[in-house]
Amino acid sequence: MIEFKFTAEKLNGQLISGSLSAKSVSEGKERIHRLAEKNQLKVKNIEKKSSYHYRVRRGKERPISGEQKAFSKIEVEEALSRLGFTVLSVNKKLFEFNFNPPTAEIVTFVKISAELLEQKLPYSEILTLLINDTQNKTLKETLREINNELKKGADSEITFLKYQTVFGKFTAYMLGLAAKSGNMTEIYKATAKFLERQQEFKKSLRSALISPAVTLFVLLGAVLFYVGYIFPETAKLFVKFNIALPPMTKFTLKVSDLLMNNSLLISLLVIIPPLLFWRLAKTKKGGYIIDKYILRIPVVGTLIHKTLIEVFCRVFYTLYSGSAESIEPIRIAAEAAGNRYFEEKIKNIAIPLMVKKGAGITDAFSASGIFTETFLSRIHSGEETGTIKNTALQIANYYESETVYKLKNFIELVQVFISMIIMIVMILLTLVSAETATIHPKAPGMAGKIHIERTIA
Repeated sequence: MIEFKFTAEKLNGQLISGSLSAKSVSEGKERIHRLAEKNQLKVKNIEKKSSYHYRVRRGKERPISGEQKAFSKIEVEEALSRLGFTVLSVNKKLFEFNFNPPTAEIVTFVKISAELLEQKLPYSEILTLLINDTQNKTLKETLREINNELKKGADSEITFLKYQTVFGKFTAYMLGLAAKSGNMTEIYKATAKFLERQQEFKKSLRSALISPAVTLFVLLGAVLFYVGYIFPETAKLFVKFNIALPPMTKFTLKVSDLLMNNSLLISLLVIIPPLLFWRLAKTKKGGYIIDKYILRIPVVGTLIHKTLIEVFCRVFYTLYSGSAESIEPIRIAAEAAGNRYFEEKIKNIAIPLMVKKGAGITDAFSASGIFTETFLSRIHSGEETGTIKNTALQIANYYESETVYKLKNFIELVQVFISMIIMIVMILLTLVSAETATIHPKAPGMAGKIHIERTIA
């Protein structure tokens, strides 16, 4: 998140200042102007927090260099002077590229934090240790800023949510909530488990879908290059000398001509649909539609659906403390699932039924239409016996085991299928090449000799 500081003037001429965070510069300025308009203020100045390179010296010691974030160059100079340094130079960083840390780095941070919390180590010390050991620059800087803000007494939930672009919305919320709860270790352990499962599922899904798709794309490119460029160079030599072509060679040459004559149209048909799909996925409505129908894809859709329910149950188990406090855990668990269709169904159907009509959890979940019969049956038993929290964990563990096993089988099946396609394509190309090699051109002068003999006869 980008931090902004602004100065505004009231109608009576009094100057006031404030700060806020936003995902982008345009969003930040828009929010400040909306705030000013709502409160009848005139914006005088807006400053964005940026990075500054500094070079300082203390007494006769060697100069040291570093980097500090601030709203202005003067702010950095004053802060360094107060620490007793002689400022040699302060320059604003021209280019700031802050790439989000890999998911593995976030998982490592959360897991180690959970283990150290279990050993009763103070959280401030944990952050200091991890800041020193973290290799990723973005995560290191983020943890340093969080540690500084928490030491100043900032609200942990607000502080972590400021960095949701680094941690992810759900992770930032859970880590912020942990510091305010009386169950910090348990929430960190549950968050680590959630992140690990999410990472594992995405990795398996890439193996099942993306890797085969890339393999088929490369294979298709190689075939098109052979059929469209290499093969015609040989086959058209025979056509040039009026030599009859075998059926497979003749058909392949027609396909080649079709590809070459419509190369632009075919290229557009290959490129445009993925771009349109990508643009659609970026919109709110388009993302909702994609998330809805992805659950209906044979085999894969079922696995994704059950994984969503697993994540929902795992988060619900972590946050649920009693029937009177069930709405907020359900809402957060729905957001954590990461599927907009799944989330909207719970928020717009299940939760309103519980709040406005006093429906039970089972009835509300059933009305949403996005839970399996197995889930509803187990939740109903848990609701009747008062063990709904433990039941949620049992469902999460059950679906984890099932999806891991079935996804592994699916990956193996896809790999066999891809191997068969590659084998069939290679066999066809070999047959076409072999058939072309059997063509025997007539000897020079043979055609004329045959023509003379027929004339005499």
